[in-house]
Amino acid sequence: MATAEVRRSVESPAPAQAVPSGPSAAARAAHVERRARLIEQLRAAAAPPRLDKEISNLFRERERVPAARIDTRAFRHVLAVDPASGTVEVEGMCPYGELVDATLPMGVMPAVVPELMGITIGGALAGVGIESSSFRHGLVHETVLEFDMVTASGEVVTARPDNEHAELYFGFPNSYGTLGYAIRILAKTIPVKPYVRLEHRKFRDPEAYYAFLAATCDDPNADFVEGEIFAPDRLVVSVGRFVDRAPWTSDYTFEKIYYKSIQEREEDYLTVRDYIRRWDTDWFWCSKNLGMEIPLVRRLLGRERLNSRTYTRIMRWANRWNLGKVYDLLGYRSESVIQDVGIPLPKAPEFLAWFHETIGILPIWNCPFRAIHPHGFPLFHTPPGALFVNFGFWQPIRRREAKPDGWYNRQIEKKVAELGGVKSLYSDSYYPLDEFWQRYDREVYERLKRRYDPDRRLRDLYEKCVLKR
Repeated sequence: MATAEVRRSVESPAPAQAVPSGPSAAARAAHVERRARLIEQLRAAAAPPRLDKEISNLFRERERVPAARIDTRAFRHVLAVDPASGTVEVEGMCPYGELVDATLPMGVMPAVVPELMGITIGGALAGVGIESSSFRHGLVHETVLEFDMVTASGEVVTARPDNEHAELYFGFPNSYGTLGYAIRILAKTIPVKPYVRLEHRKFRDPEAYYAFLAATCDDPNADFVEGEIFAPDRLVVSVGRFVDRAPWTSDYTFEKIYYKSIQEREEDYLTVRDYIRRWDTDWFWCSKNLGMEIPLVRRLLGRERLNSRTYTRIMRWANRWNLGKVYDLLGYRSESVIQDVGIPLPKAPEFLAWFHETIGILPIWNCPFRAIHPHGFPLFHTPPGALFVNFGFWQPIRRREAKPDGWYNRQIEKKVAELGGVKSLYSDSYYPLDEFWQRYDREVYERLKRRYDPDRRLRDLYEKCVLKR
């Protein structure tokens, strides 16, 4: 067995007790009271509203413009977990770390849990949330049954795929708060077993790697599927399956690092909770950029601070003080390339070869996903049923040769478009206006904007995501 912190197997937990199918009267009343206060804030706002949040997982700095700060931080409660119906009712600002902690004791988890525990369910709905169960359940918005959205003028509407706000239901994902804010969400859950058995299959050839990835996504016994690329000839497909018992469980929440274990092990076992949080401890592999992989630093920081929230705060502080400019003084040109892009699986080997040659960032995260609903989602459109592969790569490129501003990001946007892919908008985007609206359905978006934000109190999608206003 490779060296790792190990926890010995324990007996499976007792079956979870059932809970009421909906929020208690007290929980419902408290939610209604919070909603009333939010509506007052919005109606009293003299300037365009902007959310005042504890932390953001967006990686694009916005211009400082006059805005009314709207405090939504109180909307973080789990209202009800109903294992019998396979649903959880939750407020929009609830972080996934807290949502998981509320559902696991009931024997269930959200059908798709984004990889960073500070991401909120409302943020994942308004943006794009993905994880290793997305090959089966789709992106986060496909797991949402209904949601309440509050508009900039203080109106609350409930959107479902079969009611008068169905167009909002399908058009809200990837709108990034430019139509309104999700304050209550009813989402699907799936039953869990106590442990996840992991198999790490190594490959040297990308074609064989992607063939195995595709075949595994068709395996009815696979619960989680993802890939990791550490070098052009060092690729791994990680397959997770729920199990009732484990001979041991590894611990990657403190001194040991999950992504390194992938390269060392062929088999591993984690508790369900630790599997869900496996990437959060080291922000995938990005904690190394902050020196957090140094054993002494990890011990000084402590287990409770080794997480994406800590690293995000450090990054915001560094950006505020322009600490990256030190590389300019050393003669380097720096560009932040923090992106997630979806590529049709048949085109994935071509994109990977191009990426190695043109961009050169490693490691790369691959997460297969497919759209489930036959209607489709116009602001993040992929053909229903078609298997796509998400490529996640997150680090600055520092080279001495001069390049135009955003050169690497622009090359990625062009290649993704050429291969029929789609790009998330949580980070820097450089599309010209006309090209942007070719990729993100302007007709549908403008119709939603006229209906739910007729006074244009909120920035539109291009202004917010490309112009950063």
